Amino acid sequence: MMQRMATTPVPVRTQVAIVGAGPAALMLSHLLARAGIDSVAIDLRTREEIEQTHRAGILEQDSVDLLVDSGVSDRVLRDGYRHDGIELAFGGGSHRIDFRGLVGASTQLYPQTDVFIDLADARARDGGDVRFGVTDVEVGGLTDRPVVRFTASDGLAHEVRADFLVGADGSRSLCRRAVPEAERLQYFREYPFAWFGILAEAPPSAPELIYNHSPHGFALISQRTETLQRMYFQCDPAEDATTWSDDRIWERLQAAVGANGHTLAEGAITSRTVLPFRSFVQEPMHHGRMVLAGDAAHTVPPTGAKGLNLALADVRVLAEELERAVDKDDPAPLASYSERALARVWKAQHFSYWMTTMLHTLPDATPFDVRRQEGELAAVTGSVAGSTYLAEAYTGWPGAR
Repeated sequence: MMQRMATTPVPVRTQVAIVGAGPAALMLSHLLARAGIDSVAIDLRTREEIEQTHRAGILEQDSVDLLVDSGVSDRVLRDGYRHDGIELAFGGGSHRIDFRGLVGASTQLYPQTDVFIDLADARARDGGDVRFGVTDVEVGGLTDRPVVRFTASDGLAHEVRADFLVGADGSRSLCRRAVPEAERLQYFREYPFAWFGILAEAPPSAPELIYNHSPHGFALISQRTETLQRMYFQCDPAEDATTWSDDRIWERLQAAVGANGHTLAEGAITSRTVLPFRSFVQEPMHHGRMVLAGDAAHTVPPTGAKGLNLALADVRVLAEELERAVDKDDPAPLASYSERALARVWKAQHFSYWMTTMLHTLPDATPFDVRRQEGELAAVTGSVAGSTYLAEAYTGWPGAR
């Protein structure tokens, strides 16, 4: 008598299968659980790998409220740093955009790593089904009854059958690629520059972020904690970060900010990486019984601090529409999700593109181009209307959920 093969998949049944277990996926799983909807989330990465990935750390007020009001954690209020504005430095001086005074809003400096930890802890606390470190992921049945197959970290094969499938699996999304080419449109732009990013063991150089435009190119002075700072400068996308010494990096950054009257506190550099710039949108953000969320559906340059905030805005809307879809076993609300999410996505694409092209120096820029940028920056900082637009877009558009 033949024995059953060990590779026979372990069957799992759930209402919503989520491919990806980063912040957006875990927030969606959390919101669905609060609505009484079961989900299973899987990710190729281990929890430790995700925790050790340093990403953006500026949260819009709506993102902060979502973490706190949904019961994930209030640590963002205790350990985060509220920023009521940013500095735009150019033309030898610095100009503050007063978010609080202009639009009555602020942002919160709180690293994405901590957002993920809060969400992973909340799902573990609430008994959520999250599988990290899986392999061999496959998806199917998108127009009928979705199925997700994978091998768990213990080597056992699993097959998850669900009513709906969510692809929240990042910018190299398997789920996005599963949509037939004839059923989607893709919009893409690649920029001719990148950010050279560092983490440095140093005290803060400024109380708020400094967006710096100078003859030495763009630089961004950000923070992480009282003893660890995040900074960036413009570089070629092909730059090799490993060839830069600490002294060379500090010389480059000091020259950029020094042109506008700033001086940086220096320290040991603990991390260095090159971050290419891309803009991408796939429309629609649904196909059959599958939807895309976060970087799986869209990416933006980091200049406007929109990536994580857009992903959280996606799943806030998606949780509402999935609740309707699950209740009636009807995929129609997924189209409503796509329409609502894309309205915000394209506003964010414009804002991120505008901030990026206003502040960065193009490789073939002429003196006219540079002076024109300075004129644009002067128009923004010298106008209440211009400053208000920047403040409103940076802190998040009211009523855009």
